[in-house]
Amino acid sequence: MAERSLRGMRIGTNSLETENGVRFVARHKIYYVCPNNHEFAISLVLDAQAPPMWECRCGQKAHLRDSEEETTEKATKPARTHWDMLLERRSEEELKELLNERLELLKAGKLSLHPKR
Repeated sequence: MAERSLRGMRIGTNSLETENGVRFVARHKIYYVCPNNHEFAISLVLDAQAPPMWECRCGQKAHLRDSEEETTEKATKPARTHWDMLLERRSEEELKELLNERLELLKAGKLSLHPKR
């Protein structure tokens, strides 16, 4: 019985799988350059489309090296302020008139700064 016993292995230290018969997918390297002149490569499958931008280790957006097409970022609309939105509804003359009316009511005591609750 002792001749037939199996010798054990330490769990997790060695894999019993081998790479024999495994066919790896064909890959190619894509090179990117960031504005800080960092150059790096990522490995992609041959039929995968390379993204036009990739984040560099410094946090900048890196663009494809030797790319034919110019990558342009989408134009973003500037943030609208409260004043901009107010001017969409009323003209400055209307706002000045409204302000003067409110100031007169406040001075006359008909309008309080702190409304009663």
